[in-house]
Amino acid sequence: MTQHVTAALPADAPSDAAARREWWRDAVIYQVYPRSFADGDGDGMGDLPGITARLPYLQRLGVDAVWLSPFYLSPQADAGYDVADYRAVDPMFGTLPDADDLVREAHALGLRVIVDVVPNHCSDQHKWFARALREGPGSPWRERFHFRPGKGADGSEPPNDWESVFGGPAWTRVADGDWYLHLFAPEQPDFNWQHPAVHEEFRSVLRFWLDLGVDGFRIDVAHGLIKAAGLPDIGHGEQVKLLGKQAVPYFDQDGVHEIYREWRQILDAYEGERAAVAEAWTPTVERSALYIRPDELHQAFNFEYLTTGWDAAALRAVIDRSLDAMNAVHAPATWVLSNHDVVRHSTRLADGDAARGLRRARAATLLMLALPGSAYLYQGEELGLPEVTELPDEVRQDPAFFRTRGQDGTRDGCRVPLPWSGERAPFGFGPVEGGPSWLPQPDSWRDLSVAAQEGDPGSTLEFYRRALAARREHPALGGGRHLEWLDAPDGVLSFRRTTPGGTLVCTVNLTAEAVTIPTPGTVLLSSAELDPGAAEVSVPADSAVWWAA
Repeated sequence: MTQHVTAALPADAPSDAAARREWWRDAVIYQVYPRSFADGDGDGMGDLPGITARLPYLQRLGVDAVWLSPFYLSPQADAGYDVADYRAVDPMFGTLPDADDLVREAHALGLRVIVDVVPNHCSDQHKWFARALREGPGSPWRERFHFRPGKGADGSEPPNDWESVFGGPAWTRVADGDWYLHLFAPEQPDFNWQHPAVHEEFRSVLRFWLDLGVDGFRIDVAHGLIKAAGLPDIGHGEQVKLLGKQAVPYFDQDGVHEIYREWRQILDAYEGERAAVAEAWTPTVERSALYIRPDELHQAFNFEYLTTGWDAAALRAVIDRSLDAMNAVHAPATWVLSNHDVVRHSTRLADGDAARGLRRARAATLLMLALPGSAYLYQGEELGLPEVTELPDEVRQDPAFFRTRGQDGTRDGCRVPLPWSGERAPFGFGPVEGGPSWLPQPDSWRDLSVAAQEGDPGSTLEFYRRALAARREHPALGGGRHLEWLDAPDGVLSFRRTTPGGTLVCTVNLTAEAVTIPTPGTVLLSSAELDPGAAEVSVPADSAVWWAA
């Protein structure tokens, strides 16, 4: 195998954490949703130059790496997850030189860069799919996708009963009578990963971006590439309720692991510790762990943790299961609370009370950052941004909204552009005050902007900065594989992490009342105001504390 050599970080990069061996094992990685992070040219859409200009903010925040959601050439039927060309930047986001500039500037600041790769499906405007449509039934190009004749005497019924994740059937019929599979929107035909050309194409795509200098990939729908032989019916009319909970013939098939063994060899051939994380919605954390065995990927998102409610017993159980499963394959646990596909956790945990939601969100962040392994942050959570729940129907763009006639939990609400500064929307998102913004921001966000929070010791932004600084500096935070649970009152989680360099205790009160506990050490950081006594301390409701013990 040819060895490609591209420096991922300069030797004098300022971040020791970003440069250490197997950096992904304890990295804090910040997700940037490009269209909503920063608008550099004033057209109302975030872009690569806007991101590059704001990289110093991320360095100061204290993260180790940046993950960019798709910025590839796309008709934007699903916000860029319908890719027409995997080697080109969509003009709405900039140019390929802009991408190169972003990677170089990030590396100069000691930040690594992970980019999305979307291998389960492409755009219906991808050149392969366009040729498959043009050449008609029997074309070898149709073998690169899942084209099938329909059922029934006239072929007017879909080939099977599979449903789209976005609602409705997972099949669309074309003019010549064939049907094609799309597990998401009709504009996103699924690749047939039994075809060798698909394998070769994505090996080439990975090398293209690795040669440009990216430090790794987040793999979209990593669990979906292989479908069960024969594409069997499921026999369940609401399949979205099964996803991530039960086995289905189009997700988490064992054949996906051969693909990731191929990819691991490519990643290992590059210098600079390149890594990949799987977006794999599986029924159990044990199934997720299969994606990160030593010869496969490096991380897998822990969606079971993300979907666990504000309950001490449930959280303790999922933490234990996660650590056991990941330790069994010698992989780091990976923790996440929010992303571009789910309701922001400050709203999800609120139970209808915004102030309570923010208290819980801050406590949940301290809990997550104290756990062994790596953590992912979603842009804006460091500002305490809530989900935007009152977007007018006419501005929504999530295809799930239209296919399900307004399903609960559509994704536009967590994708509203960030507020940076100023008194008027779009609050510094673009270069012109009062300029355009692809989704509108609530007026209340003027008080949540970066400028409004900067320097305020009680703000969520400064709280995140302190937490990430402490995580970087305290030897018992970050990496490792184990923790020790401590005795605690009902509704309270408490654990100790010990390394040769120090000991840390994390206490989380998940109850609605303050709880008095013995003081386990010196307060390092608290998510709420604390008045520790000599022997005992009252931990406020919905709060978390780090103690240096």
